[in-house]
Amino acid sequence: MPLLPKTPPLSRRTLLRGLGGSAALGALGALGTLAGCGVPAAYVAPGDRAATDRSAAEHRLTWANWPLYIDTDDEHPSRRPTLEAFEQETGISVEYVEEINDNDEFFGKISPSLMNHQPTDRDLIVISDWMCGRFVRLGWVQEMDRSHQSNVTKYLDPLLRSPAFDPGRKFTVPWQSGITGIAYNRRRLGREIRHVSDLWVADLKGRVTLLSGMDEAFALLMQGNGVDITDWKTDDFHLICDQVEKQVAKGQIRRFTGNDYIKDLSSGDVLACQAYSGDVIQLQADDPDIEFVVPEEGAELWAESLMIPNLARHKTNAERLIDYYYRPEVAAELAAWVNYVCPVPAAQDVLASSDDEETAALAEDPLIFPDAAMRERLAIARDIAAGERSEFAKRWNGIVGV
Repeated sequence: MPLLPKTPPLSRRTLLRGLGGSAALGALGALGTLAGCGVPAAYVAPGDRAATDRSAAEHRLTWANWPLYIDTDDEHPSRRPTLEAFEQETGISVEYVEEINDNDEFFGKISPSLMNHQPTDRDLIVISDWMCGRFVRLGWVQEMDRSHQSNVTKYLDPLLRSPAFDPGRKFTVPWQSGITGIAYNRRRLGREIRHVSDLWVADLKGRVTLLSGMDEAFALLMQGNGVDITDWKTDDFHLICDQVEKQVAKGQIRRFTGNDYIKDLSSGDVLACQAYSGDVIQLQADDPDIEFVVPEEGAELWAESLMIPNLARHKTNAERLIDYYYRPEVAAELAAWVNYVCPVPAAQDVLASSDDEETAALAEDPLIFPDAAMRERLAIARDIAAGERSEFAKRWNGIVGV
């Protein structure tokens, strides 16, 4: 199939909803009650996670993903070329459900089944790594059999191979990755931004936004303080809260946003903001004056990852699908459409060899394939542990006004 660059009209991350709704909070409250009684919070032991695998007899699987997070056919948007190719090659039918719009909301949706040792009726899910960490700690996902995943073993980006929440990536495999950095309009600002501290310069007063979600915002701000985000401490978190409170009081920060920073930056109401790399690729197509910077102190590399939940009935089929997307030629086709950081560096050469000039140009985009200098400044943050979350969320939400 030809590799044609396709920028979706709306970023997948535009659909994020911040810190989640009442369903998620209710589920978390139940887990907290169990923990308070000295009972591990709905933890499932390894021997109780698997169901009888029906993959050999039932050539199908159910996959839950976010909207706008897979390639589609320009003329027939309901068709997904890479997924259809997998089905034709393997004979495995995939029920692809675009049902994940928010990490916490989805947690609230499936946690009752998982905490009660019941199947979720999903064989594969994709959620953000900080939420994956919660599932891994609870024992709600199954270890993958790498004998079914030679491509994952060979091609997974070294930067993504061993996050703190899942050493060795036994339970998770990145679907797509990205960078939380700083976006700004260089023409309107009239200067470069190179450091996190540049957001606090006087000429940006009232023209800066930060991300409202605690998990999305904190790591980059810590890096501005020179913190190693792979091993940050409680004091590091409270220090950035102190600093952000000071900037709010000064009027430096216009507001805290979800993905609506996109319209603020496009309109010129905001000149600099925390931003996701994938969004900026799309913004640059309309306005080449918009820049994305990985600060000299570093930026956060994150991923949304594939997981096989407990009691999934088609585990082997799911493992085969994951490995299929780690073929460099398939990963390249997906990267050409979604425009996030590709977790398969070998896909870069596939794109570079394309006869289509626009497609080949994507191979040189550092926001899809970070260059060596940028990679040195990227790190995966240690996630917020269960025992920390309540305290930190109360502090952060008080600042943001949630």
